[in-house]
Amino acid sequence: MDAATVSAPSPLTLFNRWQRGLPLVPRPYDALGETVGMSGAEVIEALREGLAGGAISRVGGVFGVGAGGAAMLCAMEVAPGELDAVAAVVNAEPGVNHNYAREHRLNLWFVATAVDAGALQASVERIERAAGVAVLRLPMRRAYRIDLGFDVDVPVTAPSTAPHAPAAPVPPAQRALAARLEEGLPLVERPYAALGAPLGLDEGDVIAALRDWCERGTLRRLGVVLRHHEFGITANAMTVFDVPADAIDAAGARLAAQPGVTLCYRRDAAPGWPYTLYFMVHGRERAAVLQLIEAATRAAGLADRPREVLFSTRRYKQVGGRYFGGALR
Repeated sequence: MDAATVSAPSPLTLFNRWQRGLPLVPRPYDALGETVGMSGAEVIEALREGLAGGAISRVGGVFGVGAGGAAMLCAMEVAPGELDAVAAVVNAEPGVNHNYAREHRLNLWFVATAVDAGALQASVERIERAAGVAVLRLPMRRAYRIDLGFDVDVPVTAPSTAPHAPAAPVPPAQRALAARLEEGLPLVERPYAALGAPLGLDEGDVIAALRDWCERGTLRRLGVVLRHHEFGITANAMTVFDVPADAIDAAGARLAAQPGVTLCYRRDAAPGWPYTLYFMVHGRERAAVLQLIEAATRAAGLADRPREVLFSTRRYKQVGGRYFGGALR
């Protein structure tokens, strides 16, 4: 059967399939289309519609921890009646890429990113002043798993993939290219040529740089970045543990290997917040997510450790991080 006679899957199935391995060839959308009986123009149109409809955040790269810039998880205790207003203040800060309400006394959680630690600290201080609410700062110390490119058809049952490894940093001479990739790959016939043209880079230079980044772990993945709520994945929970310092790394490695675990990392404790080991499970149903949490907790030997489970209740913001000085989408 030739490509022209293959019935193309639904757009959502395609977006799910295209989360990784965007071809590093001059016409990658043509290459994607060939596998499902679509033209490159049809692939581009499907991706444009996905962006317009909100199912896709962007088409481009997800950088690994350590590739560049700085990031911090932050939490705020906000009066319930003021939550929407304070969330709007947080969202207005350009470096904030994720902002969620959660079921907890600390009910607003956001991630801020910046080009370096100084700029990050200044960003968080601006939020604190503008909101008039103290911000709990929870910097990451080690990542055991960070991978939101999971199969959205089976988000809580798919086995985990390889553990997280530190990323090779983007060389200073390539930071401008990384900043442009953060904005998203152009939806044109030859996107790598379009990505490099304003920087004086030819298509081959760009493809070679991206291939090197993928091979060295600088880019965790290259493809379609999904907005999981639009796929019905709304029962999302962050579990936090108080673990002795000499046991965190071993427990984190065990957690990261459990089915359904999408994020797992070590963070600093903070005043009134003793928790240092975190993991996330994303799913459609609360009961199924709780089952995954319990199974992972037992498998990691953490059943006797103090913990809390914080389900998200509202998504205020979800965009790509900005580590290299790119303008916010």
